[in-house]
Amino acid sequence: MTQRLRLILGDQLAHDSPQLAALDPACDRLLLIEAPGEATHVWSHKARIALFLAAMRHYAAELRKRGLPLEYIELDDPAYGDCPSLTDRLARVLDRERPAELVVVEPGEWRLREAIRALAAARGLRLTELPDTHFLCSRADFAAWAGGKRELRMEFFYRWMRRRERVLVDAENEPAGGQWNFDADNRKPYPKTGPGAIPPPAQFAPDKLTREVLALVEARFHNHPGSLAHFAWPVTRAQALAALERFVAERLPHFGPYQDAMWTGTPFGWHALVSTSLNLKLLHPREVIDAAVAAWQAGAAPLASVEGFVRQVLGWREFIRGVYWQYMPQLAQANFYGHRRALPRWYWTGQTQMACMRECIGQTLEHGFAHHIQRLMVTGQFALLAGIEPRQVADWYLAVYVDAVEWVELPNVAGMALFADGGRFTSKPYVASGQYIKRQSNYCASCRYRPEQRSGERACPVTVLYWAFLDRHHDTLAANPRTILMAKSVARLPAAERAAICADAARMLDALDTL
Repeated sequence: MTQRLRLILGDQLAHDSPQLAALDPACDRLLLIEAPGEATHVWSHKARIALFLAAMRHYAAELRKRGLPLEYIELDDPAYGDCPSLTDRLARVLDRERPAELVVVEPGEWRLREAIRALAAARGLRLTELPDTHFLCSRADFAAWAGGKRELRMEFFYRWMRRRERVLVDAENEPAGGQWNFDADNRKPYPKTGPGAIPPPAQFAPDKLTREVLALVEARFHNHPGSLAHFAWPVTRAQALAALERFVAERLPHFGPYQDAMWTGTPFGWHALVSTSLNLKLLHPREVIDAAVAAWQAGAAPLASVEGFVRQVLGWREFIRGVYWQYMPQLAQANFYGHRRALPRWYWTGQTQMACMRECIGQTLEHGFAHHIQRLMVTGQFALLAGIEPRQVADWYLAVYVDAVEWVELPNVAGMALFADGGRFTSKPYVASGQYIKRQSNYCASCRYRPEQRSGERACPVTVLYWAFLDRHHDTLAANPRTILMAKSVARLPAAERAAICADAARMLDALDTL
């Protein structure tokens, strides 16, 4: 008889999971559930569905190889054909097994946590939630750090974590190299001649198990967006470690300078591509950080690049997870500007005349990946400037990126890209004209629109909507020290030009699907 049923969620595939550490094979059973509802909760990219299923099935194979008691429910298991949701399938197992206790590691998504809690309560079942040891900052520690702060800022959290974890600090706990931030050395565009040769990231030919998953996804979710033609993501811990090793050895040295750069036909740039493995828990953030720091200590990578990478893992990633749990469930409904416009159809096809959007969405549909600037300052910024409803935008991001799980995706979209929460953890809306995209990429060279034009037939929609945004929100921008220069810049424009910009913006917004 099963005394304790230990549910492992699809993004909790850690080799050192608390579930495994506490397992008593004599009276415990592990449970992994594939559920079609998790693929249709948002209209998920085929590669995102395939990544989760392939990683889960490989993980299950490893557990079985270790002789651990495991029940694995596959997507098309006929015994669960009438149960599309994960909790419906879990309920059926609970009714059959009648365990005394259900054990889970803290779910990473509010929706799932609440659904599991409600199910356990309805069954009168004891539910134990184990702390998620994957993160370096627990939810309790983050809440204590946040304390009574009215606004949270990643920079201060990052410095606190650097000191607490003893990462890139000297004996006196001061920053290595004498400064916390090396952005002055990082975040450059590629040379005008282009990025040159970039060592490719580690890619993994699908094995038999993964090929079976790809075929299943293509058949079962044939009408979902995206392609599986280039699927080569790591789906095991061994592959994840190999991907990390390749990045540190060949790509980390140039990551810092070009982490914000964009170029046509260069979907991955110098980026690590380990976010999928981190978010599935195939890698632990400490080993990722330690590998990067060791490269600097060995003289194999410059401090600026290593600090820029560590900032993303130790700083932003841990911070965003804390923010998610600090502000949920209100964050999911945040809409500071009251935006209600529908997401343009070309977000799902990439078929737009705007070269920047066409390139970023096109590579997203092809690979399930775009880096942080493509997400923040291209697809995200446009959604903000165009007044798209935040919930629709967040659902799109959750659907189309292979590394998307809600705890990381929602705060980045609602807070960072859309300013939908009104600045609880960001100091300003991140907006810029098409000129920014021109500086950071070569996209504009092949575009019918002109980023330097604020109005007129050839005016760039990003530029027009940017200036219209400044006009519309002049007073609130003028009251913020971080955006006062934006407010002054639009105030200096002649009244006739401001009127022309706003008229062109209204015309564009009325015809978003044709841009």
